[in-house]
Amino acid sequence: MNHTTKLYAITSLAILSAGCKVGKEYVRPATDLPAQYRATQTSTDSISVAALSTKAFFNDAALQQLIDSANTKNYDLLIAFKNIEEADQSLREAKVNFLPELGVNIQANTSKPSKNSLNGLSMGQFLGTTTVQDYNAALNLSWEIGLWGKLRGMKAKALSEYLQSQEASKLIRSKLVSSVATGYYNLLMLDEQLRIANRTVALNDSTLQMTKLQWDAGLTTILAVQQAEAQKLSSEQLVPALLQGISIQENALSQLTGTLPAAIYRVKKLNEINPAAQMPAGYPVALLNNRADVKASEYTLRAANEAVGIAQASMYPALNITAQGGLNSFKSSNWFNIPGSLFGMVSGSVAQPLFQRRMLKTKFEIAKLEREKSVLAFRQTVLLAVTEVADALTISARLKEQLVLAEARVNTLRSTIKNADMLYKSGMATYLEVILAQGSLLQSELELSDLKRQRLAADVVLYTALGGGNYE
Repeated sequence: MNHTTKLYAITSLAILSAGCKVGKEYVRPATDLPAQYRATQTSTDSISVAALSTKAFFNDAALQQLIDSANTKNYDLLIAFKNIEEADQSLREAKVNFLPELGVNIQANTSKPSKNSLNGLSMGQFLGTTTVQDYNAALNLSWEIGLWGKLRGMKAKALSEYLQSQEASKLIRSKLVSSVATGYYNLLMLDEQLRIANRTVALNDSTLQMTKLQWDAGLTTILAVQQAEAQKLSSEQLVPALLQGISIQENALSQLTGTLPAAIYRVKKLNEINPAAQMPAGYPVALLNNRADVKASEYTLRAANEAVGIAQASMYPALNITAQGGLNSFKSSNWFNIPGSLFGMVSGSVAQPLFQRRMLKTKFEIAKLEREKSVLAFRQTVLLAVTEVADALTISARLKEQLVLAEARVNTLRSTIKNADMLYKSGMATYLEVILAQGSLLQSELELSDLKRQRLAADVVLYTALGGGNYE
C-alpha cells in the first residue's frame, strides 16, 4: 500500500468517525411550572403585559426620553454590548474550526561545523566546502479532522455563549428601564410631597396668625402661640429635606442616563399618571421565553452540555493531516529554480491519548459536574422568576386596597381641617385640636403620595418580572 492509499484510508476513517458524535443532545430540564400564578387575582389570559414595548407601557413623554437616553448612554449597557462583540468574535472563530490552518515559512540558514567534527570532515572531503547554506520557502498546512463531533461541539458552545451574552444585555436593559421608571416616579412623589409641605406651611402660618390675634385679645395663652409656631417650623423643616431628596434623585437618574448631574425634565404630576387598570400576567410557562435571565441561564446550560461532549471527545483518537510544499535549495542562485527546487510532503496521523496522569478524565468529570450545577442554576432562576411574579401580583393587588383606604382617610381629614378651623374661629375648638388635625392631614397626605408611588412602581416591577422591557 503506497502513501497516497494510506492517506485516503485515514481520511475515509475520519469521515466515518465524524458522524459518531459523543455527548448528549440538549434537553431542557423539567421545571414543574404551575398552571397559574399564586396571587389574589390570578389572570387566566394567555397574553402577558410583557409583550408590550417600553414605549407602549410607559406613555409619559418625559419618562420615554429618559429611557431613550439610558438605552444609548448607560455605561453598564454599553459594556454589555462590548461583551456581545467579544462573544461574536469567539463565535466567528469557532465557525471556521473545520478549516485547515495554513502558514508560510521563509528561512535562510548558514551552518559551519567544526573542522574536527565528523560533519566538518565529511563536508570538506565530499563537498569541498566548510559551510552549508540552506534556503527554504514553504507553505505549511495542518488540518485536524473533527472526529466525534468535537469541532461541532465547540461551535455549538460558542453559539450558546454568544446568545447568553445577548440575553445578559437584555437583562441589563430590562433592569435599567425598571430603575429609570422607578426613579422617575420617586421624583414625582418628592415633587408632590414638596407641594404638600408648602401647602401645610401656609396653613400652619394662617393658624399661627390667628392664634397670635387671639393671644393679643387675651382669648388664649402664650402656649397656644408657641405650639402653633412649633407646628409651622416642623412643616418648614420638611422643605429642605425634600429639596435634598429631589436633587439626589435627579443625580441618580442622570447617572442612569449616562449624563452629568442635572435637573430632570418633567411635566406631569404624580396624580396625573394613572396606574394600569389591568396587568395580565399570562401563564408561568411564558417566563421561559420572556425572561432574559431565564434564557441566559438556559444558554449557559447549553454551553455546559456542549463542554461535556468536547471533554469526552478529547479522550478519543484525534486525526491530523499535515502537508508542506515549496522551494528548497542549498544555493541562493537556485532557490527559485522551478521545478528543480520544488518539494512536497503530505502525512496523516491518528493519536490516541493513553496516560496523561488522569488529566483528560478529570476534565471530563469536572465538565459533567459543571453541567449539573448549570441545571440547578437554571431551575433556581426559573423558581426565582415565578416567585417574583407572584410577589409582584400580590403587592399590586394589596396596594390597590391600601390606596382606596388612604384616599378615604385623606378626604375625611380635609373635611376635619375645615370643621376644626371654623370651630376654632368660633371658640368651640381648642388650638390643640386644630394642630392635631393639621398634623394628621400632613402625615396622611405624605403617606398617600408614597402609596401612589408604590402603586406605580409595583406595575413596573410586575412588568419587569414578567420579562417586559423590550426597547423599541
